[in-house]
Formats: sequence, C-alpha cells, structure tokens
Amino acid sequence: MSLLSVIAPCRNERAHILAFCESVARQELPPGWRMEVLVADGESDDGTRELLDGWCAKDVRFQRVDNPGRIVSTGLNRCIAQARGEVIARLDIHSEYAPDYLAQCIAALQASGADNVGGPWRAEGRTPMQRAVAAAFQSRWVAGGARSRDLGYEGEVDTVYLGCWPRATFERFGCFDEQLVRNQDDEHNLRIRRAGGRIWQSPSIRSTYFPRARLAQVLRQYAQYGYWKPFVIAKHGQAAALRHLVPAAFVLALAAAAGLALVWSAAPLVALLLAYGLLLALAIAGMRGVGPGVAARAVAVIAAYHLGYGWGSLRGWWDWWRHRAPQPRWGALTR
Repeated sequence: MSLLSVIAPCRNERAHILAFCESVARQELPPGWRMEVLVADGESDDGTRELLDGWCAKDVRFQRVDNPGRIVSTGLNRCIAQARGEVIARLDIHSEYAPDYLAQCIAALQASGADNVGGPWRAEGRTPMQRAVAAAFQSRWVAGGARSRDLGYEGEVDTVYLGCWPRATFERFGCFDEQLVRNQDDEHNLRIRRAGGRIWQSPSIRSTYFPRARLAQVLRQYAQYGYWKPFVIAKHGQAAALRHLVPAAFVLALAAAAGLALVWSAAPLVALLLAYGLLLALAIAGMRGVGPGVAARAVAVIAAYHLGYGWGSLRGWWDWWRHRAPQPRWGALTR
C-alpha cells in the first residue's frame, strides 16, 4: 500500500476549513493508495484550530501541525518534516478540487517522471468583482504568457499551481526558503530547474481558485508578490521568467514620463498611457462571456495587477539594494 501525504498551510480560516477538509476527504485515490492529511495552522485565533481539531478527532487521516512561523513556507516545511508518504501534494484552503485531483497528480508523476507536477491555475468568481479578477487572472495579456494560466497546456513549465512531488525531490533540492513570505513556490521551482529537474503541467489535474473579492485586496496581494520577487532573483542571479521584470519597468517608465510632463513635455506620458490603453483594450476584447459591468471592473483589476506588482518590485529592489532584510509586513499567510 502506497502513502500520499497531503499538506496545506492555513491561518484564520474558520469560514473555509471544514469545507476544505470535506473536499479532501472525498478524494478518489488510485487502487493501492491511501493518504494522510497534514494541515499546518499558523496560530489561528479565530476558532480555526478548534474546528480543525474536531475534524481530526473524527477522521484519523487528518492531523494538525503547529506552525509558529505563521507563514506559508514554514508551514509547508513543518508538514514535509512530518510527512510519511512517498508522494507529497500541496493543497490550498481556498481552492476546490475535482474528485480525482490527487489521483491525476499521481498519474502525472508516474507518466512524466518529473520532479514536480501540477495543473493549470484556473480562477472563477462568484461576485461581479471576483469574476472581473478571475477574467483578468486568466488573460494572457495580464499573465504575460505564463503557461500556468493556460488551461489546455500539457508539458514542461517553469512553475505550476500548488504542486505534487516525489519525496526524493525535497531530498535532492531541499525544502522551501523560509526567508520568503511570498513566492516561495516560484523560488523552489526555479531551484529545481537550475539543478536539472523538471516541472510538468497536466490539464487533467483540475482545480478552481476563488480570488479576492475587493480591489484593494488585489492591489495589496500583487504588491506583496512583486515585493518578494527581487529577493528570489537576487538569490539565484536570474529571474524565473522575463515577465516578472516588466511591471517594475512599466512603473518606472510611468514615473519618468510623469516627471518629464512636469518639466518638459507631456508627450511621453500621453504616448505611454495610449499604449497601455491599447493593451487594456486587447485584454478586455479577449475575455469571453464577460458583460460590460465585469469588463469595466476588469480594467481596474488589470491596472491593480500591474501597478501593484511593479510598485512592490521596486520597493523590494530598494530594500535589497540597501542590504535591508525583507520586511514581513509585505506578506502574510492570511488572505
């Protein structure tokens, strides 16, 4: 009998933790497989721990793991240290999974021989703003051509959503960098590829991610993603992909054009805004089944993506240049 270890970090997820546990408990595993589920709780103070402990008491496959570090990377590493399975799969509390999600992860590992496998990152929304966030999230003009947003792509990629690894991957490449509050998954995948490993995406591994429902949350989320990216780039001496550098370049160009408008001419600023407006128009035109209300919100969401990520990246580079330690306030385990 083979063992699969499912790992998930959480903090203050009272509204979602039981639904998550129920969905994982219903997973259909291949013949000859069983699972254990390790949930790393980052010292929740909203009742999450009590609900989780209650679930663990009635389903012995589940176990709460304490995560005093309170961030994703420390939670994942604590789970990995306690995991007993020959295969380890990460799940997210806020995603929904096809009944055969874990079975398809195992099948993809066996078929590809990769060091990490996962499915495409598919977003859906329930409210108009969430639908706008999801539509922008899936747009190739926003994602920069990331394969992880291509719902039909199968093959090697630079990163995947969540991940499923043979235990040997962590023995060979190490665990997650606990200095990173965000982007620890991108850094780990970059480390795997730089050492000759392979990341594989399969569209048969199906899940749905429900994004944030307020524009301010989206702006803050992407500012955090941007902030931590320079520390990943500095660690390895390269970006995982060139698309990670574009938002910061855009924000710098926007600031420079605005400065020129004050002291010389507004022409560069107008040209830049017109070019960006064309990109927004192309992005909206490519969104299928999106009504006018959602489309209007999507314009603001795309701008929040780019400006937030760009501004966060510049702040990250500023702290790195000053040899300042990364600031924990630029990321947390909570949504």
